[in-house]
Amino acid sequence: MALNLRQKQTSLIVRMLNLNQAPSTASSLSPTENEEEIYKILIMDSFCRSILSPLIRVNDLRKHGVTLYLPIEKPRQPVPGVPAVYFIRATSENIDLVAKDASAPLYDSLHLNFSSSLPRPLLDHLASKTVQTDSAARISKLYDQYLEFISLEESLFSLGQADTYLQLNDPKAGDQEIEAIIEKIVSGIFCVLATLGVVPVIRCARGGPAEMVASALDSRLRDHLIAKPNLFTESGLATSFQRPVLCLFDRNFELSVGIQHDWSYRPLVHDLLGLKLNRVNMPPGNAMKSYELDESDPFWAANSWSPFPKVAEEIELQLKAYKQDVDEVNRRTGGQGGVEFEGTDLIGNTKHLMNAVNSLPELTERKNIIDKHTNIATVLLGQIKERSLDGFCDCESDMLAKGSVDRSVLLSLLKGKGTKEDKLRLAITYLLSFESPIPSELEMIETALKESEVDISAYQYVKRIKSLNASFASSSSVASRSNIVDWAEKLYGQSISAVTAGMKNLLSAGRQLALTRTVDALMEARPGTEVDSYLLFDPRAPRAGAGAQFRGPFRDAIVFMIGGGNYVEYRSLMELAQSSQPTKHVVYGTTEILNGREFIDQLAALGKKMGFGGATTVNPGQ
Repeated sequence: MALNLRQKQTSLIVRMLNLNQAPSTASSLSPTENEEEIYKILIMDSFCRSILSPLIRVNDLRKHGVTLYLPIEKPRQPVPGVPAVYFIRATSENIDLVAKDASAPLYDSLHLNFSSSLPRPLLDHLASKTVQTDSAARISKLYDQYLEFISLEESLFSLGQADTYLQLNDPKAGDQEIEAIIEKIVSGIFCVLATLGVVPVIRCARGGPAEMVASALDSRLRDHLIAKPNLFTESGLATSFQRPVLCLFDRNFELSVGIQHDWSYRPLVHDLLGLKLNRVNMPPGNAMKSYELDESDPFWAANSWSPFPKVAEEIELQLKAYKQDVDEVNRRTGGQGGVEFEGTDLIGNTKHLMNAVNSLPELTERKNIIDKHTNIATVLLGQIKERSLDGFCDCESDMLAKGSVDRSVLLSLLKGKGTKEDKLRLAITYLLSFESPIPSELEMIETALKESEVDISAYQYVKRIKSLNASFASSSSVASRSNIVDWAEKLYGQSISAVTAGMKNLLSAGRQLALTRTVDALMEARPGTEVDSYLLFDPRAPRAGAGAQFRGPFRDAIVFMIGGGNYVEYRSLMELAQSSQPTKHVVYGTTEILNGREFIDQLAALGKKMGFGGATTVNPGQ
């Protein structure tokens, strides 16, 4: 069984664009219309535009009869005689806008598609509004699509839920706010499972957001499975051996991965240029404002995980090969050797001329890709030199992998030419690399940060939760433990387990991430490992643990990180899947994909809520 999430989401969206009919039959509504294509307008909110952006290009929309796509929140002109396909979230604001469009009327018929499911109160609200204006007949169809997630690659998805780590760890967050965040995450994961058509076995550590999500998701799946038929009736997964395992983790499980600098091409692009929805925006002054970076780009697919120096070498090799091929075409057609291939000075016999013409699109595409990655690599190289990023990567890697640090190198980086954000990330990585940091080194680091006028809110926050974890672990008396629990509950608005769950894994041992080691153990179902204590939820099994629960092994896994994931973890999990015998299939998902700066911003906000930090703000441009 392959968990082809991106492919399945794309096919469902294509069906939606064809008025929820298979594309082959969508234009054959009646014998007289058999040769006519149905032209449509697509109306979306901002989140649903994010869902479509990595999957469907403008040309693809036109292929499916979409002549115009417009934002629901902006004023729009009436377009008579054309049906409108709506792809929107189920919110009261969107329902009001739909009712307004129907009553205007802007379009002949409205085909409503909700990204998740439409709750009954909102359905009643829509019915009431349209009945009042006598426009209910214009609403042709209404569908719950369960597509409220963003498929970036075949094995990578995001729920697009910003600041989840900050919200879940906010000391001022009340029970209702936490429950609302958990419910939003559960809804997103449910959409993923519904699209895949699988009911997984759920595993998670005890305590914290991971257990809260696991428990709520288990209940929602059980409730849904009672109805027949349901979204999972046709999945055809008869045996437990064919079901995937869903491994849920909280970001506190391994903080350092979200903070450290990385030397690979893709994480560097994400970190320095802000890769969003498979698109990167170039700094001002570049000829191209933005580039798409996805699996359709052969250079990106082949080299995005390579170390940056290797990528630079590969660009040079491909440019050299391209020039040789252009020279060969020119030589065969009688053009001047070494002249850039334009297709204008081709002379020679007909056979060579036709071969040259046929090779033009392929050569042009190769040149465009080489130019794209040359421009991106040039910008990255400028940032690397300006900020000494290779030094930060090496120092952090030594600390995390070897548990050692050269004090002189550490100090020179903290006093050197990196940005304030770079120095802060290095200092926090130091904190997370050593169980008991040397006091004199801590003092040295904090002095260097102060001299560089770095806002240390994030640093103090991580230092405090690490201290709390150590105190809790070493406490022997019930009284002192109780005091710590009281403090943690006041700080987090939830139990101590939210802080301590998996915190021992903050210290990465070796190059394989703690997350990857744990996922491997859960998939293999190895007895006598640290995952023995992990909770198991099986929505298909009877409640209260009646009967034997299937613990594996599993061939397929969905790994979900609550509170923000990153490309470093994604790479590590893909390496695990590819190196396993037989090959495993792992899909990685998260509430949002964060680079180091974005995650540091959330840690800093939490630090400020706890009263830490100075007046100086971290500015990545300084």
